[in-house]
Amino acid sequence: MSEREKILSPSILAADFARLGEQIKEAVEAGAEYIHIDVMDGVFVPSISFGMPVIRTIRKVTDKVFDVHLMIVEPERYVKVFKECGADSITFHLEATEDADETIDLIRSVGCRVGMSIKPRTPVEAVRKYLHKLDMLLVMTVEPGFGGQKYIPESTERVRQVRQMADEMGLDLDIQVDGGITVDNARIVMEAGANVIVAGSAVFGGDITANVKHYLAQF
Repeated sequence: MSEREKILSPSILAADFARLGEQIKEAVEAGAEYIHIDVMDGVFVPSISFGMPVIRTIRKVTDKVFDVHLMIVEPERYVKVFKECGADSITFHLEATEDADETIDLIRSVGCRVGMSIKPRTPVEAVRKYLHKLDMLLVMTVEPGFGGQKYIPESTERVRQVRQMADEMGLDLDIQVDGGITVDNARIVMEAGANVIVAGSAVFGGDITANVKHYLAQF
């Protein structure tokens, strides 16, 4: 397979919401290609984050890819409205829907890139039958729902397994990792096969421009 583009997707969950638009602009100007937007409902995960109004508002700030990660039950209920708010890519959790095929088809039908995510305890093999229908597979490297957690070391092998599976199937699949990805371990997950890196506090904490450039230097 050809070398895949490495992409940084800063998670606005860690941004200062009083300066959200300004901080997104700074991350983009420093070289971020995606903006990662975590939507949490307090049901699928314990935390509650933000929803459609925030996405609609920040859509005016940049034309970069809005990488929307739905950590919500029955994600199919909201696919159309997230597209209308400005989502370019929608990722849902395999564990959160009773009909993954239907959700995949719905996301595709509204014109968004399709992503599926799995929690750390979900067997990698569970995604095999869906991979050919996806643009991206998100391997959660922490338990979803809270920012600032430490990377689960076993995740490296899980990423490697997904990449091997995709390559064996002849798929040009993006593999995203989210949770505890720092400048120090980004290269480890990329060598395992990940090419889309989500980082929250490690980007928005401190000097955003410098932080983004430190990540990109690993690419």
